[in-house]
Amino acid sequence: MINRKKVARLAGVGAAATIAMGLFSTGAANADTFVPLPGGELVKTLSDGTVVTVRMVGESATISPSMGSTPVHRNAWVSGSAQVEIAGGGEPGGYIYPGYVVGCQVNITGGGAEGGAAASVDSEGSVSPSAETGGNLTIGPGQAKSFYVLDIESPDDYGNERHSVLNGFQGSTGSVTWSDETIGLNGCGGYAQARSFIGVEVITESVTTWVTLWGQPFSLG
Repeated sequence: MINRKKVARLAGVGAAATIAMGLFSTGAANADTFVPLPGGELVKTLSDGTVVTVRMVGESATISPSMGSTPVHRNAWVSGSAQVEIAGGGEPGGYIYPGYVVGCQVNITGGGAEGGAAASVDSEGSVSPSAETGGNLTIGPGQAKSFYVLDIESPDDYGNERHSVLNGFQGSTGSVTWSDETIGLNGCGGYAQARSFIGVEVITESVTTWVTLWGQPFSLG
């Protein structure tokens, strides 16, 4: 004889499990996505024989569903560490400018942005120091923008607030690390990508030059 109450209880358990699985699947679909990135290394010999090594280590991105929940919004948090070593050059030093280029429906894999996109990158792939700070960007299709991750506050000679996008160093080594810097992208209805860069101004006894290391592009969705 079939116990109908027992069957009803089991059916109720099955229904509850189905609902729980549905909620779990929805949460998984909207969960953050961690993207480990390979970083990179660039070694360049300057005209005076100085050897400059620039490294990106510990680079990663966490892609999150947009707070706006629309196809034209993207959110990401990025982390990494820029390291510079200088061999030679007397008493060298320099400045480190870490940042990112973000593009909407544009190729940024070749260094900077291609296809007429308006990123602050010159013909040699060096990012202009006039790139804006802060990762809250509004970009339409076919456009790209670059920004610096540093925004260091300090007083100027008159006590007013001054903001700096660089980290200076003296001697043969320098570094700067950032964690969970925000990229907030608005206005891009198509695919979007981002790519890190480390711009380094190297100063030696006889040479002042700019070196740029590019990271691997990654999708913002």
